[in-house]
Amino acid sequence: MADTDIEIHLAQQPEADALLGRSPLAALTGMLLDQQVPMEWAFSGPYTIATRMGADDLDAHAIAAYDPEAFAALLSEKPAVHRYPGSMAKRIQQLCQFLVEHYDGDASAVWTDVTTGAELLKRLRELPGFGEQKAQIFLALLGKQYGVRPRGWRTAAAAYGETGSFRSAADITGPESLAKVRAHKQEAKRAAKEAKEAKAAR
Repeated sequence: MADTDIEIHLAQQPEADALLGRSPLAALTGMLLDQQVPMEWAFSGPYTIATRMGADDLDAHAIAAYDPEAFAALLSEKPAVHRYPGSMAKRIQQLCQFLVEHYDGDASAVWTDVTTGAELLKRLRELPGFGEQKAQIFLALLGKQYGVRPRGWRTAAAAYGETGSFRSAADITGPESLAKVRAHKQEAKRAAKEAKEAKAAR
């Protein structure tokens, strides 16, 4: 990420988006939370967590060392940070523990010195909770919105790196693009359901 704050609109909430724009760990955590809940809910999670911890930012060392039961309770407070706050609390702590162990707690160190998109994808896939698809989406998000563009980043991000696409969080820059991404996801889900039904009917 650049030295200056990045303008982000993933949470559709000013304070939460401001945190995503200045905090690499918040961006990673939002991406981790982005499953089985609306994207705005997922990406507003880091701000909610920081606020409940009485901080202006997320700190990997603090989260990694937090009592697991207390951290799960913190995410479970109403409104909950996720549909499954307990399991996501565990995943966030695992992510932060990995960052502390391998990157001295600095989330941006995951990408600051990489020279190729393939190398960055490999590093993202190593993060707890990041499978191939989530790693590719986050890589595309870094390239499209955070200015992190190592050689071959679009290729490594696969379809998520395409210019002018509306496939994922990487393409959300406001309410209009959010609606387009949501429509794309619904269409993809409908197509997958039809394909499954057609296969079952054979």
